[in-house]
Amino acid sequence: MSIKSDLKKDGIEVIEPLDTLKINSIASSISIKICETFPEYGLNQNELFIKLSRLNMYKAKIPEGMAEANYFYKNTSIYFNEHIPDEDLEEFAVHECIHYIQEVKDKRNFIVRMGLCDYTEFKIYGLGLNEAAVQLMSSKINGIPKEYVKYFGISFETTSPSYYPLECCLVNQMAYITGEDILFESALKSDDNFKFKFADLTSPKVFLAVQNAIDDILFAEEDIIKLNNKIAQIDDRNKKVDGMLEKIEELKNEISLTFMRTQNLIISSYFDKAFENIHNLEEVENYRKKLYSFKDYLGHTEGYTFFNDYYVSKMEQLEKKYNALENGEVETAIKLITKKENKLIAFFKFIKRLVLGNKAEKNDIKY
Repeated sequence: MSIKSDLKKDGIEVIEPLDTLKINSIASSISIKICETFPEYGLNQNELFIKLSRLNMYKAKIPEGMAEANYFYKNTSIYFNEHIPDEDLEEFAVHECIHYIQEVKDKRNFIVRMGLCDYTEFKIYGLGLNEAAVQLMSSKINGIPKEYVKYFGISFETTSPSYYPLECCLVNQMAYITGEDILFESALKSDDNFKFKFADLTSPKVFLAVQNAIDDILFAEEDIIKLNNKIAQIDDRNKKVDGMLEKIEELKNEISLTFMRTQNLIISSYFDKAFENIHNLEEVENYRKKLYSFKDYLGHTEGYTFFNDYYVSKMEQLEKKYNALENGEVETAIKLITKKENKLIAFFKFIKRLVLGNKAEKNDIKY
């Protein structure tokens, strides 16, 4: 299938290419901003500029609901919505340029990995996780301030009010636990360090559950966009439209339930495990502060009480542990856990062998 056919399948129609001078200007500015924003990752600004200047960039007609800019790995090109003013192209290009930096291809030029996302013959894993990580990086590079938003009945603060906001909220919670640096470094270098650390602080099973949930939210949002586009093409309301509207409401409810269930899993799995590892009074105070500050990362729905109830319960337990430690009752305060062999790395290697057993079959996916 030709590149033109691939694009047409997604409704993208090329209008005109950007000239070399404009591409170089975008590449130069973005390479500077990435290196200035993330100086600790050892990026070389000149090498990054040369890499980004090789990208093809086009103005195009893009269907309603799709991202304003899309990176297509098969011809290393970025397609911008024709409505974007020239002076704003750079802001929209940041996310797509990071995707270009992330990609790992095999000898046949097929993509096998992009940041935190793994491509296999039958399924893609971690697409939502990676999109959110890249968007959080893009927001940081572009200096986007926090904004209070509400999606599908969920209210929260975010630096990404327009792109993957729910996914970004959950990934931001994960980064609060692991530290932001390891998330961004793994996203840029396409390694598993962030995955290993989050799984170590919770469990491998929890990591996979959270990763899959974020993917589910992303795919449900895409289904809503497709249904809305179909409805827009129908002139008169009929039973078919009513059915699609009902399906949209079902998807919205699914998204809300998946988000809240995943948020609660992140809270309980991390803070339950961290509680068992408190060994002194300083760690008691650090735990209290970290749990209290998690409230700033929450998504809220009407009647949501899980975090408050959990916080009260943990503070009661923490007070007992504090008193025991203060009185020198170490055996009472610390739950002795039988040490087990750490199978974390072995677990992930097994998963990768399982899903990467065959060479990845590439799908016509745009970013």
